[in-house]
Amino acid sequence: MLIGELSRRTKVSARLLRYYEAQGLLDARRAANGYRYYDEDAVVTVRQVRALLDAGLSTEVIRVVLPCTRGEQPGFDWCADLRAVMDRELAAMDERIDGLRRSRSTLATYLDQP
Repeated sequence: MLIGELSRRTKVSARLLRYYEAQGLLDARRAANGYRYYDEDAVVTVRQVRALLDAGLSTEVIRVVLPCTRGEQPGFDWCADLRAVMDRELAAMDERIDGLRRSRSTLATYLDQP
């Protein structure tokens, strides 16, 4: 399918699809006229990428995780080191949340002052 069809079916802009391709998350073949052509499984791949982005993963981490995903939710085949990657991402997210809580507390203290 052409990029416009993939965009329509996934509700992801063609610009983002090209970005996913540049990041190594999505494969496209080139037709003789230079147009990108995607296999049918690209629809599931794009939905997996979107779900993983919604979970807070970076495209760099998604590139590592994506080969171990299945289904649109996605589910996982726990490939070697995948659990460790996900554990590190969760720990980093927890650190960011803690930092935001500290910042919020500091700001709230400022606002409580007369």
